[in-house]
Amino acid sequence: MLVEELRNKFTCLNQSVYGKKLVYFDNAATSQRPDVVLDKLTDLSKFHNANIHRAVHKLATDATDEYESTRDFVKEFLNAHSREEIVFTSGTTASINLVAFSFGEAFVHEGDEIIVSEAEHHSNIVPWQLMCERKKANLKVLHVNDEGQLNIDELKTLLTDRTKIVAIAQISNVLGLENPVKEIVNICHSNNCPILIDGAQGVVHGGIDVQDVDCDFYAFSGHKIYAATGTGVLYGKKKWLEAMPPYMGGGEMIGTVTFAKTTYAPLPEKFEAGTQNFNAIPTLKTALAIAKSMNDTELVSKYEEVKEYLLKELTSDSRIKLFGVPRGTFKKIALFSFVVNGVHHEDLALILDKMGIAVRSGQMCAEPLMDRFGVTGMLRISLSPYNTLEEARYFIKCLNRAIDMLS
Repeated sequence: MLVEELRNKFTCLNQSVYGKKLVYFDNAATSQRPDVVLDKLTDLSKFHNANIHRAVHKLATDATDEYESTRDFVKEFLNAHSREEIVFTSGTTASINLVAFSFGEAFVHEGDEIIVSEAEHHSNIVPWQLMCERKKANLKVLHVNDEGQLNIDELKTLLTDRTKIVAIAQISNVLGLENPVKEIVNICHSNNCPILIDGAQGVVHGGIDVQDVDCDFYAFSGHKIYAATGTGVLYGKKKWLEAMPPYMGGGEMIGTVTFAKTTYAPLPEKFEAGTQNFNAIPTLKTALAIAKSMNDTELVSKYEEVKEYLLKELTSDSRIKLFGVPRGTFKKIALFSFVVNGVHHEDLALILDKMGIAVRSGQMCAEPLMDRFGVTGMLRISLSPYNTLEEARYFIKCLNRAIDMLS
């Protein structure tokens, strides 16, 4: 598949901003949605809008079939052992909060320990802090070196017999470095400790085989991988999910309800209380199919070419400090966060916007990592296979112009 063929599937990419052709470089925040995903969402909303799992009429049956067939598709996409291990949520944040609460209730006690890394998104920090406060447990931090790489050797020293779970991003949303998750899982399991992987960025760039990696939990959002907003997935090994109490109570997650006692539905319904986002969840199936098609040899080659061009340009400019430079075995996706000497990141973002380029500026929901590197914020560009070398060259030209204007 050619890049232009792929771009033609995304109407949004063909628009103009302030009279300039849109260059969308904010994919790590939210990817654009292809027309087939929008068509699926519209079709379900127009013609199959009915609560799932409940009524026996055709609209409800159709909606249920769409929803549950998506679970089967996700199960295959992740190579989970069973469909019962796939829980639908509203996104990565909801998935991690579910585990932090329910796993905490079942397995964490006063004095126990949780490990997160210094490079985590707030969504993989704050839920664990809340759980530690509730359970009187201790939060421990795995640090990164000056190049943004996780200190794997430190993890081995942090793990103790009181460590109940480790939570690590597959790929940092700031650094763009691919963490060696399989090695990290092996270290954790050798210490009889389960691990949750935040796959918000990783699912888009390389994906995961959860059985091969052997992680205990994996969380990701649909809106970062071309699906509708408000969609997400939690994969969890059945042995953990069965032992964890429900996160929320309500309809559908119950077995029987009496005032004396309530029993709970089997997996995965036990963790899907209330009316689900049944119009949007099926867009995951359509979006993940698009994502799989992006493994096309031609697209991968072009994506790597664009990534290497930007990496060279950003690391060769003495005015620019890039965070997350790939070294050794650490590979990098086309996600670049940097600061420019003497120039505020938001000023750069505002000028680039007027040139038609959408980027991200600020702390990227990773304030501890900003503190680690002694900055108040960064400018971030994040690309998808639908981005082109022409766009990358235009970005570098505009970045240089913006720096000159602000210096």
